[in-house]
Amino acid sequence: MTLEALFQPLAVGAIHLSHRVVMAPLTRMRSRQPGDVPQAMNAIYYGQRASAGGLIITEATDITEQARGYPGAPGCYSPEQLAGWRAVTEAVHAKGGFIFLQIWHTGRISHSSMQPGGGVPVSASAIPAPGNHFTRTFESVPFETPRPLTEPEIGTIVEEFAQAARNARAAGFDGVEVHGANGYLIDQFLRDGTNTRTDGYGGPIANRVRFLTEIVDAVAAAIGRDRVGVRLSPWGTFNGMADSDTGALFDYAATELGRRGIAYLHLVEPRADQTSDTNAIHADAPDASSRFKPRFGGVIIAAGGFTGETAARAVSSGSVDAVAFGRLFIGNPDLPERLRTGAPLNRYDRSTFYGGDEHGYTDYPALQQQAAE
Repeated sequence: MTLEALFQPLAVGAIHLSHRVVMAPLTRMRSRQPGDVPQAMNAIYYGQRASAGGLIITEATDITEQARGYPGAPGCYSPEQLAGWRAVTEAVHAKGGFIFLQIWHTGRISHSSMQPGGGVPVSASAIPAPGNHFTRTFESVPFETPRPLTEPEIGTIVEEFAQAARNARAAGFDGVEVHGANGYLIDQFLRDGTNTRTDGYGGPIANRVRFLTEIVDAVAAAIGRDRVGVRLSPWGTFNGMADSDTGALFDYAATELGRRGIAYLHLVEPRADQTSDTNAIHADAPDASSRFKPRFGGVIIAAGGFTGETAARAVSSGSVDAVAFGRLFIGNPDLPERLRTGAPLNRYDRSTFYGGDEHGYTDYPALQQQAAE
């Protein structure tokens, strides 16, 4: 089928895209250590993947030291980090692209070796994630039982998200994406499988969504609602997540976000096999975008196992407005052009996804390089 639907313009809040092939947020764990500072190869990497009128959403970025959960993930709270990000945004803007910083707090998906003073990670409730996680030195150890946040601490984290958004704009980003997906802190408050609180942030759906909406309100007040996106993962089970009534929870969350008039809602489709190299799709899983787009009422970006053909079909159907590609963008720095022209795609190397150097990061060839060889 034709992929023409992916190459139509789209207004997304304060920015105007010339195509709908979005680069998804991708944790690559290649910041300079110590300090979690974006470095020269990060600017090269993002600059390679920028395109005129295209949108890049960065890897998840720690809003504070307490937010850290992965060794090598970047931050956006120190002057050195912001200077590093400034080089990234300049590289993207030089090619006419747009770039949003994805801001997160990992919550219980952390380890005391990455926490200030060696404290235990925090969460909505004292419920550990299943399985193992990394220490600061990449050792694999069982998850620790997190400490529940107090209400005053919750208020502090809300303001820290707002400050991260201000920092992002100061570093040249066009906007921010609030990471509420994939089992990290905001998601830990949303789901009743991880939130057993009895205060104003627990119990009924409205209370569990409160942390998310307070963050969005604070971030929107800081930089403007038309520069704010949110990522959610309805029905996602990554990091041990579950809820007793997923549909009702995310119906409410999407409606509340829609009322706020933010730039977009980014949904991780539960159909995709996140560990497969074949982009397998589970046909029996619900279609999150089709369900939640009417509730949200604004721009929907969908992610999860899309090919060019399935992305074009989704946009043509009206269930989504743009599609975010992850693994395909890793292996193909010029992915929009390859999709537009029908050029063959490079194969990505899964073994180099997390940590390391330029290998498997900035050395994937673009079409022009391949033509010259």
